[in-house]
Amino acid sequence: MGNHSEDNTVVVTLEGGPATLPQTMTVEWSKDLCKIKLPHGNGYEHYELVEPTATTGSRPVFRWTTRTKIAE
Repeated sequence: MGNHSEDNTVVVTLEGGPATLPQTMTVEWSKDLCKIKLPHGNGYEHYELVEPTATTGSRPVFRWTTRTKIAE
């Protein structure tokens, strides 16, 4: 399936969010992966799967949905 490697990681595309975050990243893949939460500054950037590899044969695409602050 798509860009999966032997060590169970995959390169995904990130759409939206802060310009200081990369547009692609490597994540550990599982069939249940539908959200990514990235620490950034004093909070987290949240992304949701919008284009899985099963339908496109390419990188999974995760789109930015929201930002939350780190609890103090």
